[in-house]
Amino acid sequence: MAIPTFNALGFCAHYAKQGDWAFDFALQLSKRHNVKLNVFHFLQDPYDPNYSKPKHLTRSEIEKMAIAEEKELRFYYDKRAGEYLNVGFRECYEDSWTELHRCLKISEFQILILGYTKTDAVFVRKPIEEFANDFISPVILVGPKNPQQLCLNRQAALLSFKLGIANDTYNICNIKPP
Repeated sequence: MAIPTFNALGFCAHYAKQGDWAFDFALQLSKRHNVKLNVFHFLQDPYDPNYSKPKHLTRSEIEKMAIAEEKELRFYYDKRAGEYLNVGFRECYEDSWTELHRCLKISEFQILILGYTKTDAVFVRKPIEEFANDFISPVILVGPKNPQQLCLNRQAALLSFKLGIANDTYNICNIKPP
């Protein structure tokens, strides 16, 4: 079996301790493999099942909001990245599912890392483990109880050896029955 290569990791920003754990894991992985870490932030929070874009805002107001959020994003994660400079930032206006697929297609990442905020967490309006299993690229969830807790979708599990993730340190993401 050929082992795919990767040149970038994707991380979806989330301002919670699990988001910090996921960023730190992504940063460590990025450094270890000398690849770019792209940090994505969405105007429509993919972790909030009830959030929708404000429809009353003008394009100009949305752009101002995006600029302010990108500034906050860069300040927060630049500080966490320290001396590591191979970090990119992207403020995403579109629906998160669509935008992530677009970024994957243009090779802005090959592996996606997300904070796993709680057992019944939602990401892009579906259970986060279901999202991980449905997404076409490798996905690694970090948390919810501690930073060493990893949940990999099947594609990520196939790459675990190459990524330096020991088999006994992660679980396969399982979709819980309703």
